[in-house]
Amino acid sequence: MPHEPDDYLSRHFQTGGVDLTAKIAELTALVVPANSANLPLYQEMLTTVVRMAQADRNRWDAKIMLQTLREMERAFSVLEQFKRRRKVTVFGSARTPSDHPVYRLAHDLGQELARLNLMVITGAGGGIMAAAHEGAGVENALGFNITLPFEQSANATMHGSENLLSFHFFFLRKLFFIKEADALVLCPGGFGTLDEALEVLTLVQTGKSPLVPIVLLDEPDGSYWTEALRFIREQLQERHYILPTDLQLVRLVHSAEEAGQEIARFYRNFHSTRWLKGNFLIRMNHPLNGPALAALDQEFADLCLNGGYQQQSYAQAEIDEPEFSALTRLAFAFNGRNHGRLRELVDFINRPQNWASNG
Repeated sequence: MPHEPDDYLSRHFQTGGVDLTAKIAELTALVVPANSANLPLYQEMLTTVVRMAQADRNRWDAKIMLQTLREMERAFSVLEQFKRRRKVTVFGSARTPSDHPVYRLAHDLGQELARLNLMVITGAGGGIMAAAHEGAGVENALGFNITLPFEQSANATMHGSENLLSFHFFFLRKLFFIKEADALVLCPGGFGTLDEALEVLTLVQTGKSPLVPIVLLDEPDGSYWTEALRFIREQLQERHYILPTDLQLVRLVHSAEEAGQEIARFYRNFHSTRWLKGNFLIRMNHPLNGPALAALDQEFADLCLNGGYQQQSYAQAEIDEPEFSALTRLAFAFNGRNHGRLRELVDFINRPQNWASNG
């Protein structure tokens, strides 16, 4: 969504006769490229820091802000080089022993994802995280470690790697787990894994995070995710705490190959999404044929606030992302609510029989 300035932050202010707004504008003009669309954003960032300095918050508050800004800037800098590679975040227990079947499954998953030219993101610890990184190899791995006084240190694959980032705050680490992920695979784990699973589902269900494949992976005779899904159906869905279609956001698989196929199938035609001037755009690798477009208006009318589905080409308003100019757009006034149904729509556009050309 477009940025809207915070009036509180952007208003003119002075201290001791010094025009701070002008000073901030002067400072940003020295370092920000003249044609940068981000100039107002940088000015607001600096204004935020100056206002905090004016209030002279307590030392702990100031340290939190400093650490947060430092870690975010460092992460943005390191991850910039990988921004055009699709990545899969893998969650699971750090305590899974190397002789456990799920460890082998996570290792095979890493290999499968690397074969598909996907990078593997984990918390860089032991157990499932170590297994997935071992399978992928360091050239296809990113590690987001958490600094703890005990238990967690970088696994052998990531130790000393330039692809390893360390975070002081869990919330920042979780932000990048989701922000960088084009898909998520969840293996069995403890409180942390369940926390990440529910947070991912909440973010996608509410539209706070883009729609991506969410894959639950367990050994063929495992009951971890089967029991979790049974609880969700019986205690959440049947009590109407969630919509029945919310469960379309997750897929349960029992092999590394199935997990890889599920992710590859999601991106067979679907590319990405964005909001533009009140319309929701789904970028596609192949345009849809006439019958498919007509079927969308019938089968998925409930997702539209008004009108129907229009297929369109690159618009000049998307000038900030010219690398996607060759992709066809499916535009509609999405109600922004039922993302499980949106996942069903993505499955529909991914069927080759619905494309105008199978080339």
